[in-house]
Amino acid sequence: MASHGLTEARWLVLLRLSRAPGPLTQKALAAAVGVQGPTLVRTLDWLEAEGLIERRAAVGDRRAKSIHLTDRARPSLANIQAVVDGLRAELFDGLDDADLRTCLRVFRHIVGTLAPEGRAPRLDPLPAADRDEPVVTAGVGAA
Repeated sequence: MASHGLTEARWLVLLRLSRAPGPLTQKALAAAVGVQGPTLVRTLDWLEAEGLIERRAAVGDRRAKSIHLTDRARPSLANIQAVVDGLRAELFDGLDDADLRTCLRVFRHIVGTLAPEGRAPRLDPLPAADRDEPVVTAGVGAA
């Protein structure tokens, strides 16, 4: 991703936004990617300057900002998804789905025990269509 100017923080934000059912507030997005608000703001500043996202007043609370992907982000998202899919295939090669699901349940338990409420990172190595159970961690939005 570095060859596309995308640090891990930047591509992770874009990926989370693309997987959300709609725009996320900055607060919800920070929780989804597991960072503090000020850290996210710097990332959003860069993404906005590049034309990949827009910040708008959130519906129902004009003090809050909702984050929207732009059409300019689509090529970056295609590149991100290709890298994620390739890495996922490499990491989980040889594991059957039952073993992977057991592993994820254990990881979710560990993360839920160690992470403060609402700050747990998402664990979603299977594409959404391949999951037979929702991926849920301490108040974090949809994958």
